[in-house]
Amino acid sequence: MTTDGHLLTRTERDAIGDYQVPADAYYGIDTARARDNFPISAIWMPRPFIRALALLKRGAAFANRDLELVDPALAEAIAAAAEEVALGQWDDQFLVDVFQTGSGTSTNMNANEVIANRANEILNGGPKGVYNPVHPNDHVNRGQSSNDVIPTAMHLAALVELQHRLLPAIYRLEAALQRKAAEFDDVVKTGRTHLMDATPIRLGQEFHGYAGQMERARKRLTLAGEGLREVPLGGTAVGTGVNTYPEFAARALAYVSEWERVQLRETTNHFQAQSTIDAVVEASGHLRTVAISMVKIANDIRLMGSGPRAGLYELALPALQPGSSIMPGKVNPVIPEAVVQVAAQVVGNDATIAMAGQWGFFELNTMFPVAAYNLLQSIFLLTNAATVFQEKCIDGLEATENGPRMVEEGLSIATPLANVIGYDRTAELANEAFRTRKTVRQVALEQGVLPEAELDAVLDARKMTGS
Repeated sequence: MTTDGHLLTRTERDAIGDYQVPADAYYGIDTARARDNFPISAIWMPRPFIRALALLKRGAAFANRDLELVDPALAEAIAAAAEEVALGQWDDQFLVDVFQTGSGTSTNMNANEVIANRANEILNGGPKGVYNPVHPNDHVNRGQSSNDVIPTAMHLAALVELQHRLLPAIYRLEAALQRKAAEFDDVVKTGRTHLMDATPIRLGQEFHGYAGQMERARKRLTLAGEGLREVPLGGTAVGTGVNTYPEFAARALAYVSEWERVQLRETTNHFQAQSTIDAVVEASGHLRTVAISMVKIANDIRLMGSGPRAGLYELALPALQPGSSIMPGKVNPVIPEAVVQVAAQVVGNDATIAMAGQWGFFELNTMFPVAAYNLLQSIFLLTNAATVFQEKCIDGLEATENGPRMVEEGLSIATPLANVIGYDRTAELANEAFRTRKTVRQVALEQGVLPEAELDAVLDARKMTGS
């Protein structure tokens, strides 16, 4: 730092002219220009994306070494530097706003510059900004374009987060719901359609339904992952593969797949892979569906836990924190509410991605960064929401006596009588029970509809729920 408090800088030059870069920065002139050009959100590309981009640079370096396109010593220094970036060692050097050039060129160059400066430091101690012997474009970016490497990084990051984080979280939530389905299997309660009383159902059956939603969520996410495995690396600028070697992409992806334990494959049609983000739109749609499934479950649990005196209170939710700054003793369903808010954000992210998906003019989609950010945020939020939902809500749920008690008081318990005495006569009984505040059983006995033993057999709530 200078005596007047300003950071020491170095001068770098590009085709536009000279620009000042902080002297100790591993990034260079392209990143510095982008930092200053896009002071929009102070939101940087997510850590999983930077990791994926760095691993692609690492794989590219090894592929270029194998193909004898880059000197082995340089390639191995590039790979070592890229590995450091992938592991998070240089995260503070990635400061290009998400809202930037639509191809993500600034973020690609950010990675190229950081890796080049660090590789030169590994090889000869620096200095930064000289780019000798390793150059950001000639060596780190060899065989690549922002137009194919950025969407490939987006696919890779999303696939890894799906496979290693979200899918396990959804599986744990599904398993917790299945455990509660077994625990609550003998709890008979009132079913509800249109929010109105319906025929009895077991609480365990409801939870079996919720578990089934999460089982299908896993299948949807698996399908989303399959679409993301196909990547555009190798197409370079417009899909023709200019300035790259035919075997480059397959070799680079093999190194990435080995590191991340995922299987990537070069697209068979580069012209669709860079001009569209259809696989990302599809994946986001599946994430939206999973989010909406979680809203259904969260809302049902929130409603069944309402009360405890003036609501349903068929479920007792874990008491995690005071629910009011003015009403002592009030406890709110905070976890289901958090889950619903996450879902709202995921639906909003999906709307952004849908718009981004339409932004493919001719040979390039130009909303890669914002699509990547929103896709990865949705995966991140759903992962954490599913985990919190399972650990802080589902695992601690308890059934109360309210559910079974309200079955006998409900009017829809009369439904099986329709097969014995007819629909109209049964409706009269139900209306009379409602008017007199008696149970259907009491009214039926008073009117001598059936002998008591036969009536008890017909009005067996447990039998109404099936096997």
